[in-house]
Amino acid sequence: MSPKLGRGPRRPPVERVRGELAEAAGPDLARELPSGYQRLGHVLVVRWPESLRPYYPLLADAFRRTLGVRTILRHQGPIEGDLRTPRMEVLLDGPTETEVVEHGVRWRFDAAQIMFSAGNRTERQRAGRLVRPGEVVVDLFAGIGYFTLPAAKMGHAARVVAVDRNPTSLHYLEENARRNGVGDRVELLLGDNRTVDLPSGSADRVFLGYLPSAVPWVARAVPLVRPSGGWLHVHTVADAHGASTRAEASVTHALEAAGAHLVGTARGREVKAYGPGRTHVVVDAQVVPGRS
Repeated sequence: MSPKLGRGPRRPPVERVRGELAEAAGPDLARELPSGYQRLGHVLVVRWPESLRPYYPLLADAFRRTLGVRTILRHQGPIEGDLRTPRMEVLLDGPTETEVVEHGVRWRFDAAQIMFSAGNRTERQRAGRLVRPGEVVVDLFAGIGYFTLPAAKMGHAARVVAVDRNPTSLHYLEENARRNGVGDRVELLLGDNRTVDLPSGSADRVFLGYLPSAVPWVARAVPLVRPSGGWLHVHTVADAHGASTRAEASVTHALEAAGAHLVGTARGREVKAYGPGRTHVVVDAQVVPGRS
């Protein structure tokens, strides 16, 4: 009696959908379907080319069946304006409000209005691990709580001052802080972080999570740090070749211009690719305000 043949490994979701597209449109057009997508709870975010538009309904239905998603959004272009608002086209019309859970932290938001990068997952976790219990933290670009919530929940910060100029983001941050049980330790400030009243000389740590570069805000962050010193975590984008070294140099220069003393050296860490030939880097710098 011959042994039974196994079915083999199941094909990835995109390959299964690509197979359906090939049957309907031919293999050449099917090869134009990108392999990447972003799943945010029950919402799927895609970047399908215009050449596939006649087959968007087919693709939307195929991904709905394959992944079990309720909503599909398509990026229509780059993130817009200072509020970092995504341009989305609805391809599968379900609820756009969704929830993502990472390392025990819950983020609820509207995926059609709020940017949430899965590629920053490791950095969000790292932020929570960097914060020490009892610290005072300032998050200058808080959004829906990308670093605020890990700092408060994972890091057990005593106080997190979260600043953002987008009222929709702060609405969700307030809700998320309550849902994560840290609402009593998160202070929300709506407005431009360059002009709102911030607690000078009290922060153990400041997060500057703005792209393409938070380096111009280094001078704003330095006076927030305790006189005895603290940490800045500065996000920026640099050419991929030598990205960390380039980012470290730009932050070091900004600290010198702000009159801060750098303890040791600035340390860059590559987070993810940021378009062709560019890399998202975060630079950790321990600083003391004023020259020693």
